[in-house]
Amino acid sequence: SKAGQGAIDLDADKARALQLTPVSRETQTRLGKFVELLLLWQQKTNLISPSTIPSLWTRHVADSLQLLELAPQARAWVDFGSGGGCPAIPIACALTDMTGTNVHLIESNGKKAAFLREAVRVTGARATVHAERVEKFKLAPVESVDVVTARALAPLKTLCDQAFALVEKGAIGLFPKGQDVAAELTDTAKYWNIEASTAASK
Repeated sequence: SKAGQGAIDLDADKARALQLTPVSRETQTRLGKFVELLLLWQQKTNLISPSTIPSLWTRHVADSLQLLELAPQARAWVDFGSGGGCPAIPIACALTDMTGTNVHLIESNGKKAAFLREAVRVTGARATVHAERVEKFKLAPVESVDVVTARALAPLKTLCDQAFALVEKGAIGLFPKGQDVAAELTDTAKYWNIEASTAASK
């Protein structure tokens, strides 16, 4: 059992996160397993910024789950540069009880891909880990994709380059961004004719 100040802080943060993005009890259980595994692996592999650990549930889990509201009908998701598993694993945890869902996690770093495989196994989430580069995955025959995501991976222009093959076939891109989003949109518009809308983070 986890004792000490850290556990108390994390419990409060978990409660806040689940208030922001409510999920079923089954999903909560899966998310709890994911968080436990993440904290375990974090001791040896840098999966998330150490400064965000006290707010892991709000900064990473709820931040990921809020994307579901932006694409409520989406069943097939592709996440580029999945790294520490966000947003892909929380989304997969939430979608697992729905039929016909799959989340594809693309991660070229061997250690991180191993973590993601273990996260899928431990949580029982319906997801597939592809240990390859994003550029290579574009050519892979994934039946149909509803949403492509990437969190803290690359500038918007690069993401458009990488996601184009999927967007061209009907996927939408959901790319969490920070305060520089306006500048990124302006820059991207020089290269791509994009239809973009922004949604405020919870």
